[in-house]
Amino acid sequence: MSAPVRVLVAALLALAALYAFWFATDPDPLAALLVFAAPPALLALAAWAGWRRAPFLAGVLALGWFSHGVMTAWAHPDRAGLAWGSIALALAVVFASAWPGLRARFGRRD
Repeated sequence: MSAPVRVLVAALLALAALYAFWFATDPDPLAALLVFAAPPALLALAAWAGWRRAPFLAGVLALGWFSHGVMTAWAHPDRAGLAWGSIALALAVVFASAWPGLRARFGRRD
């Protein structure tokens, strides 16, 4: 398994753990966990198993996670720490999923 995939899996698992912690006290925790924590956890398993489309799908979904984090940090200052954590992890997912393509496009040619 390549380094970008390992970083992607770690970032996705960290994001799933962050969302599980964040929404543990939600009035409907099962729905919150299914909507927020399950997708990154399942994508981490898919990337670990070698599903070729997992990095692309994770990168696309990370844009939504990033937007949710920015919106929460802006609207709810009391939850800004968790929101900034999700922003950072969403950016890590975007960069880890895009790294092989960026390296192929802009890498050194010998």
